[in-house]
Amino acid sequence: MDMKVAAAPADTALHRAELVRRLMQRVPTPGTFETAIAPLHVIRCDAPNEPVHSVHRPALCLIVQGSKAVRLGDEHYQYDPLNYLVVSVTLPVSGQVIEATPEAPYLCIRLDLDPAQIAQLIAAAPPAGVPDEPGRGLFLEPIDAPLLDTMLRLVRLLDTPRDIGMLAPLALRELYYRLLRGNEGRRLYEIALGDSQTHRVTRAIDWLNSHYTEPLRIEQLAQIANLGTSTLHHRFKAVTAMSPLQYQKQLRLQEARRLMIGEGLDVASACYRVGYESPSQFSREYSRQFGCPPSQDVKRLRGIG
Repeated sequence: MDMKVAAAPADTALHRAELVRRLMQRVPTPGTFETAIAPLHVIRCDAPNEPVHSVHRPALCLIVQGSKAVRLGDEHYQYDPLNYLVVSVTLPVSGQVIEATPEAPYLCIRLDLDPAQIAQLIAAAPPAGVPDEPGRGLFLEPIDAPLLDTMLRLVRLLDTPRDIGMLAPLALRELYYRLLRGNEGRRLYEIALGDSQTHRVTRAIDWLNSHYTEPLRIEQLAQIANLGTSTLHHRFKAVTAMSPLQYQKQLRLQEARRLMIGEGLDVASACYRVGYESPSQFSREYSRQFGCPPSQDVKRLRGIG
């Protein structure tokens, strides 16, 4: 036991060094890359960047080089190769790479989580108990050698495509197992247990992501989640760090930004498309979210003016 603990830091350093080497060979330029293992993605960034706003799906994010800051509502998280980040429910977040150079780029492995696989593991190894109060749907956990070793074996399979079909499901299953057995693993149990409080909140989250342009009626949302209205407010904020209305607002503003930048919509058209009825309210909330009015923000991001 003592020998295993003492050896872990050295093992972790060796695993990380090999991961850096393999990822540098696989992704020689900045970007987000799919791999032959469907849920596995590799992200590279050669310099610090501005905050990137996105709707983050459930995933494990494991940095092997560099560091990143993530914002969820008013909460700030920062992580690096010593910690991994888990997003257990769909959340609107912003992320900013804060440590990266061309010689030592930011390298991150993102593994999209599959609740069905988690549920299968829970059936085989049920938890000792799940907290009554749902936890935040985003958390950091210290990395350990066994989990890093499992990820390394998964990445190695990319060099032997013929083995992926047989061996990748085994490595993925072990990776889920190690996540579930971590200090914060019960938060993953919650998303897969059909009648847990977090699973009920997830129903409300999924509905909001599909209907964010519609007026929000909290009674309807509570019915979807099978929770009382006051209970939904409490549980929803415990998981997402924001109220349902704030969550909807984040979705609307991010989609409006995408429409203006990616599809060339003007401010008024984007405003109405995402469900706002007042362009002035839209501009105020957009400025609070992104730091400047929408027209100015779009010009800045397009490099105009």
